[in-house]
Amino acid sequence: MSEELESGVWASVKETVKTIVYALLIAGTFRTLFFQPFWIPSGSMKDTLLIGDFLFVNKMAYGYSYASCPSIKIPSLGVDIDAEDFCGVFKGAEKRFLGSEPEVGDVIVFRHPVTGVDFVKRLIGKPGDRIQMIDSVLHINGSPVELERVADFEEPYAPQGAQNSIPRCANTVTSQGDTCIKERYIETLPNGAKHSILNIAVQRADDTGVYTVPEGHYFFMGDNRDNSVDSRFPQSEGGVEFVPAENLVGRADRIIFSSAGRSMLAFWTWRMDRFFEVVE
Repeated sequence: MSEELESGVWASVKETVKTIVYALLIAGTFRTLFFQPFWIPSGSMKDTLLIGDFLFVNKMAYGYSYASCPSIKIPSLGVDIDAEDFCGVFKGAEKRFLGSEPEVGDVIVFRHPVTGVDFVKRLIGKPGDRIQMIDSVLHINGSPVELERVADFEEPYAPQGAQNSIPRCANTVTSQGDTCIKERYIETLPNGAKHSILNIAVQRADDTGVYTVPEGHYFFMGDNRDNSVDSRFPQSEGGVEFVPAENLVGRADRIIFSSAGRSMLAFWTWRMDRFFEVVE
């Protein structure tokens, strides 16, 4: 190989490497400061969010904290880099940079206070609020929320998503492919925010004591009320209890893509009607 050709090859390689590095830096900055992709793995937020929905989480909505830094987890390659590895020095800060207060009813991605795993739930209680479930009805500051019974939520009784999750049903199902039914209501929060919730059966979390949200923390619940491990449950049972303000990652504003199958490449399972749908 001539010196001129060798020099040209190395120059080309260097330019390619520089392009890749710049692209990664731009992508990393974009993800850290503006939007973070989030894939819905479980059914705790049905029917607002379905297993296989793909979101971009708006990180600008509530400002920035250590939780705004990305986590990179690739089990097949042994990669497990947590947000604390990048920005742990900022953990424990009293205020979020450029912070703004979330609204009750917002659908929010946050880091679990103990495990650091990303969760997505609906904000139900802010600091000072008193939250209680009585006979399956949410009470905020001593008053029951308004509920309106609407058409049942129906889905196939079959494995869902990459985890092959089997849905829980309010009706009796005997075989795969049967119609799985859940009661559906429109819940109106004190600030007027409306959203759909599901009911499956009577269980322990339908009647609780009073949770008083401490300063600097928030109370979250899933819309699929009988299939959500949330702030109603202690951390010893996998619950989240009260979530510190610094653990908020961002607001889920819009579904970008949705697939009912195990892989996003299975185009015949795409839910085209959910593409770019607003999260309410």
